Amino acid sequence: MFIVGLSHKTAPIEIREKFYLNPLQQDLLLSELKNHPLVAEAFVLSTCNRIEVYLKRTGPAVDSSFIISLIAKIKKINFDFNPTSHIYTYENTQALDHLLRVACGLESLVLGEKQILGQVKGAIERAREFGALSRYFNILTNLAVRTGKKAQHETVIAHGGSSISWAAIEMAQKAAGNLQDKSVVVIGAGKMGEIALNHLHDLGVKKIFLMNRTGEKAEHLASRYNGIPASFWNIKEILSEVDICFCAVGAPHYILDKEKITNIMEIRQGRKLVLIDISMPRNIDPEIKTLPGVHLSSIDDLHEVVDSSMKKRESAIQEVEAIIRQKILEFDDKISKLENNPNSDFFTVPA
Repeated sequence: MFIVGLSHKTAPIEIREKFYLNPLQQDLLLSELKNHPLVAEAFVLSTCNRIEVYLKRTGPAVDSSFIISLIAKIKKINFDFNPTSHIYTYENTQALDHLLRVACGLESLVLGEKQILGQVKGAIERAREFGALSRYFNILTNLAVRTGKKAQHETVIAHGGSSISWAAIEMAQKAAGNLQDKSVVVIGAGKMGEIALNHLHDLGVKKIFLMNRTGEKAEHLASRYNGIPASFWNIKEILSEVDICFCAVGAPHYILDKEKITNIMEIRQGRKLVLIDISMPRNIDPEIKTLPGVHLSSIDDLHEVVDSSMKKRESAIQEVEAIIRQKILEFDDKISKLENNPNSDFFTVPA
C-alpha cells in the first residue's frame, strides 16, 4: 500500500488549489491508474484540505513524481514551483494508519470533522464504480469507514461544531460580532453551503439570502431554512445590502474580483463587509483583502477560531488512536486469512 498526498499541514491554499481535482479530473486520474500495469488498486480523495492518492502498487516506479506528473497532465498545467516539498508519502502500516486517522478526523483542519468520513466514503464509491478496487482495498476501505464511525459514536472527537462551515460561522462572529441582527448571503447550495445555512438558521440570523447556480435547489434549501433565494444576476445589489457573505461554490475561477467589490464598497459608503471564502479552489480574489472596510478570510485562516475550541475533542485523541491500533490488528488478521485462503471473502461493502 502506498499513499501520495498533500494537505493543509504541508501546503497553503494557493498550492492545494493547484492540485485540487474536481469530479471529472478524479475520474480521469482513476482511469489512468486503473490502466497502469503497476497499479493493482486505487482510490482518490480530493477535498478542500487534502488531495491524496491511495494505491496498491506492484512496482516502485509508481512513486510521488509519477503521481505529480499525472495530476499535471490531467489538469493541463505546469507547476512553476517544486511541488515535492509539499508532498508526503506513506507505505504499508504507516499508510494504513494515516488512512484511519483521516477517516476519524484526526488529520482534519477541524479536529474530529464529521464531513471527512462522508468524503472518504464518496471516494471509495467512486473508485468502486470505476472497478478500481479489488479484494485488498475492499477490506481496507470497509475497515476505514467502520473505524471512522466507531470514533464518532464512541468518543467525543466530534463534540460540538465539527465542520469547515461551523468554523466559518465562528470566524464571521469573531469579525462581525453577534449574527442575530445581521444579514447574510450564502453563495453555493452544496454540502458546505447547506451546513452553513443550518448553523445560521439555528443562530437566529435576521435575514439569510441563498444564491446557487441551480435556482430550484436554492429555492428548496432557502424554504427549509427560512432564507430568501436570490439570483447571481443580483449579486451586486445583495452584497451592497448584507453584512456577511459566505462563499462555498467551487467554481474554477474567481466569482468575486477586486473591481466588483471596489464598486460595491463605494455603494456601501464605508459599511464593513465580511467575506468568508470556504471554496476550493478559492472563488474570491485574495487581493480583495487590501480594500478598506473589507474583512476576507479563507479556509487557511479558520485555524484562528478552531484552535480555541478544541480542548474537549483533544481529550478523545488517545481513545481514537487506541481504536485505530485495534483496527490495524484486525486488518492484519483479515489479510493473513485472505493470503492463506484466497478463495474466501472477508469484506462487506461499506454502508
